[in-house]
Amino acid sequence: MNVVGKRSQFSIPETGAAALELAVIVPVLNERDNVSPLLAKLADALTGIAYEVIFVDDGSKDGTQDQIEEVARYNPRVRLVQRFRRRGLSSAVVEGMCASVADVVAVIDGDLQHDESVLPKMYHAIANDGKDLAIGTRYASEGSVGDWDQTRVSISRFATRLASPIMKTPLSDPMSGFFAIRRSVMLEVIPQLSTVGYKILLDIVASAKQRLDTAEIPYRFGVRVAGESKLDSAVVLEYLELILDKLFGRFVPAKLIMFGAVGGSGAFVHMAVLSAAFNLLGQSFMIAQIMAVSLAMVYNFTLNNSLTYRDRRLRGFDWFKGLVSFALLCSLGAVANVGVSSMFYERDHDYWWLAGIAGIAVGSVWNFVATNWLTWRQK
Repeated sequence: MNVVGKRSQFSIPETGAAALELAVIVPVLNERDNVSPLLAKLADALTGIAYEVIFVDDGSKDGTQDQIEEVARYNPRVRLVQRFRRRGLSSAVVEGMCASVADVVAVIDGDLQHDESVLPKMYHAIANDGKDLAIGTRYASEGSVGDWDQTRVSISRFATRLASPIMKTPLSDPMSGFFAIRRSVMLEVIPQLSTVGYKILLDIVASAKQRLDTAEIPYRFGVRVAGESKLDSAVVLEYLELILDKLFGRFVPAKLIMFGAVGGSGAFVHMAVLSAAFNLLGQSFMIAQIMAVSLAMVYNFTLNNSLTYRDRRLRGFDWFKGLVSFALLCSLGAVANVGVSSMFYERDHDYWWLAGIAGIAVGSVWNFVATNWLTWRQK
């Protein structure tokens, strides 16, 4: 078929519109009252830049999606990505970035605490100065954490120091959720990302294969006006999981380390219950052991459900089904433990302790793999 002289169906339309230069990704969860004020602030700050705003919503219940859709009907700069049965700021940011074709992509929180007026500086640092990454920092030059109390400042500083060993690109504020990055750089990094928790910037600089050419732009952290903070104890756990994944993930899954830590603490629970039931309550050893095993198993399941698998946490009747599944699978793990340790012991009686370790290792790996697959299966 002769197509010479015919316009391609993929030709750029002759509308005179400027090429898209910047995409601003806004991960949101229950931020309805902040949507319109944020868009107004972005419009003022980004004058002269061809930009779009991509909201990524993780299932808001306060009408945030409706608010964004109403604006998007009349404003072609605004788009909405709705996620179902998926949660997490880091993965939301990644999905938003992949939904744009702009050469530069930026991230800003939907709570109005980031200073949108420095976005143009971030953009120009990449588009004009050739930087790979530009971050808004609270800890360099004239940056400020605003009205934070000393406890929160100390925690943030400690988290920054904790992150130092895994960063290929030194940053003054790796905890910042306010940054811009060249999209081509981001696409190279995405396959290595952990996408665990809230600290996507730290994930990026820890996952990049080489040091990124970076600009740091100071800003003052603002005060939330509407909505509720999403910071809770889960954020700390997810941060620690990210650190573990970047330090050891090439060799051992972070969740296996956490699962093992819970199991280790469960051993102390087991021994405490066994001692109390046998020595204090006067129960036979068999009854005391049954009580210890049962309570330790409930303890391990509850703690793993709350910590290791908080992203797949079982609630209500599913909690009881999960406990039964966990108990049955771990019972098989106990059989494997005994079988393997006995086999090693029969080979060499002098190394009984090595036989015990081998049994624990096999039983623990079985328990982790089986419960990860069946008890807390990914939906």
